[in-house]
Amino acid sequence: MTIPKEGEKIQIHSYKHNGNIHRVWQETTVLKGTRNIVIGANDRTLVTESDGRTWITREPSICYFHAEHWFNIICMLREDGVYYYVNISSPFVYNNKTLKYIDYDLDVKVFPDMGYMILDEDEYKLHKKQMNYPEVIDQILHNNLDKLLGWIKQRRGPFASDFIEAWTARYEFHKSVQEEK
Repeated sequence: MTIPKEGEKIQIHSYKHNGNIHRVWQETTVLKGTRNIVIGANDRTLVTESDGRTWITREPSICYFHAEHWFNIICMLREDGVYYYVNISSPFVYNNKTLKYIDYDLDVKVFPDMGYMILDEDEYKLHKKQMNYPEVIDQILHNNLDKLLGWIKQRRGPFASDFIEAWTARYEFHKSVQEEK
């Protein structure tokens, strides 16, 4: 597996369990790339849905992907604080300047006060049946949901205040470098 380089622009592709494309983020700047972790950032990037509809993200976001955890975390930087949107998903793979993962429907919305809501449980149940998620996948996903909720309560990883400060500063640095070119 290749490793994305800091400063590189990549795409993010989300798939469903059946292999169909779900969503594409056109451009994300890599802030850190290792075999296990990719941290990226984007602002006002074009997103294309599976049905061809497009929209543009509204605020800067720091994105956290891990090759061992079955979730990814989008940290949305809003005027009234950081909001998090977590996709319960497969670990990422990376090739051809594209980070890819399987979206497993369950999502968690986390508010600046670290309160949270689990979303799309009905969609998960429907897709689990339609796409025949194996029982082992169901167990892995629920175990990782529990792990994620622990991270939120403990303010670990992207939920730690210094995470946002450090990676936002790094993103600002890369934006200033791009503007100089």
